Amino acid sequence: MKARFQAAKKKFQTKTITNIFWLFTDHVIRVGVGLYVSILVMRYLGITQFGLLSFATAWVSLFSPFTTLGIASLVIRDVASAPKNKEEVLGTAFWLQVAGGVVTLVLSTVALILLRQGEQTVLGLVVILSCAGLFQSFKTIDLWFQSQVESKYSVVAKNIAFAVVALVKVVLVLNEAPIFAFAVTTLIEAILGGLCLVILYKRRGYSLRAWKWRTTIAKALIREGWPLILSGLAVNIYLRIDQIMLGEIVGAQAVGLYSAAIKISEQWYFLPTAIVSSVAPSIYAYAKSGDRDKYYQRLSQLLRVLALVSTAIALPMTFISKGLVTLLFGDSYAAAGSILSIHIWAALFVFTGVGTAPWFTSEGLTHLSFRRTLLGAISNIGLNLVLIPAYAGNGAAVATVISYAISALLYSAIDKRTRKLFYIQIKSLFFLS
Repeated sequence: MKARFQAAKKKFQTKTITNIFWLFTDHVIRVGVGLYVSILVMRYLGITQFGLLSFATAWVSLFSPFTTLGIASLVIRDVASAPKNKEEVLGTAFWLQVAGGVVTLVLSTVALILLRQGEQTVLGLVVILSCAGLFQSFKTIDLWFQSQVESKYSVVAKNIAFAVVALVKVVLVLNEAPIFAFAVTTLIEAILGGLCLVILYKRRGYSLRAWKWRTTIAKALIREGWPLILSGLAVNIYLRIDQIMLGEIVGAQAVGLYSAAIKISEQWYFLPTAIVSSVAPSIYAYAKSGDRDKYYQRLSQLLRVLALVSTAIALPMTFISKGLVTLLFGDSYAAAGSILSIHIWAALFVFTGVGTAPWFTSEGLTHLSFRRTLLGAISNIGLNLVLIPAYAGNGAAVATVISYAISALLYSAIDKRTRKLFYIQIKSLFFLS
């Protein structure tokens, strides 16, 4: 019996490592090809037009939690723990996210019309980018693959769509296309990505026709997911409010410089997601089995790895940021170098924040996840109001790093229910066992 358990454990560990490899490969391809294409687009559009496109993207992202409805981790948990109910869970999640996509489109468009009348260029970009959310519902298939630790299929689907769109962007640059054409590519990528996921799902022997809507499941997902929707809104506020406030207070050029810096800084944010999505199923399994020692041991190991990886990224980037920005985007973007040297340290807190997500889900404390992100969002807005007028993009970067630290770390110390998690986080940041 013990030998059988050890064999199963080894098989799962191998599968987990393979899954991380596929997710890592996915982003390596995107960094290599995507960054090259982004450089072409940024140089072609120039700082101001790139700033407008970045502002529109940031605006739409504020409302994107209404598309996903905060149910991704819940769906993965439910289908991993009860595979026999997968058709009902996946079917219900799909239609919930279709409705969420419509809500996102309406809210983002109406809010912009009310707040920025006469901004026809930005409005057109927002409408186009919002339409992409209607096809995000097909990412429900990706959640199934994640629950089975088989992200390679999602990687294949996303990279087919990505490769096609990358080629389209190059063609658009060569033909001097207008800014709206580059927004349309986001919509095309969402459609192609969804289509590829459907094809691969069917090739694995599954059928979307088997998916079923269950009102009881929908109510359960919404009841447990609404704090995560609010949390997602708070997260997106302190992820993107800096770009929006820069646009309002300083102008599109400031947004362009800041967006160039975070284009490099946020390239690394795929790593915690890839690692956590592969390790989370085992954390959920230990939580369900009642083995608290193994549960917290696995969580501690995860957070230490994330702290080590984020520090290894931030430290050298601090010193090479200006040269790297100039090399990639040209002399006109040189001012983005100092922004990058500050903003890159947000990774330390982003990584640990993502790493604690399985703990909040396992402990049934998703409502606390909302509170901590709301605290971070409020902090970011307040700091931006003080720092942006005086220091522009550099001030926004400082505000982001501090607010991330408040949300991901400080809140855990404040709330007694998360204090044990705080001690684990502190140990991980200092690489203590």
